[in-house]
Amino acid sequence: MTHPIIYLIRHGEKPPKVDGKDQDGLSAQGEERAQGLQVTFGKFSPYNIQYIIAEHPKKSGSRDRPYDTVLPLAEELSLKINKSIDRDDAQGAADAAKAYDGDGNVLVCWEHGVLSKIVAALGVTEPVVYPEERFDIIWMVKHPYETLEWVGSEDVQGIDGPQNPAETGPLPVDTTAA
Repeated sequence: MTHPIIYLIRHGEKPPKVDGKDQDGLSAQGEERAQGLQVTFGKFSPYNIQYIIAEHPKKSGSRDRPYDTVLPLAEELSLKINKSIDRDDAQGAADAAKAYDGDGNVLVCWEHGVLSKIVAALGVTEPVVYPEERFDIIWMVKHPYETLEWVGSEDVQGIDGPQNPAETGPLPVDTTAA
């Protein structure tokens, strides 16, 4: 049996808050990121994405950013997005990613606060936190899903500068975890 590499990314940038409240959807920069992921993870990339998972959007339009972020990529790759898993079901997302048994690899796109929980549910024991100010980081977990690697930036032209872990530092460790 082959085991996919699981790549994890955050959704694209959000629109500005209105009256202190988050707005649904992606900002113009988030839309640009969504389009740019076609280059980052598309047909001619080294990632070989064959399965995409994004948190379940609500009918009201909230929690739709992860789905909206990967939709252009899914369309380019002719893939259906698994959007059946609730935002807070980190174990469900991890189980779905590990259960993929086809060719190629898995891309998980989620809200940044839950990405760390998904990584832990995959089996990574070192606590990490996705940096709140970043939208471009690619994480990778390979079988046996015990170690998280920071691949680097999505390098979306026009919004990300070329970055790698050596330039940006090590994975941020969650020092609040017990």
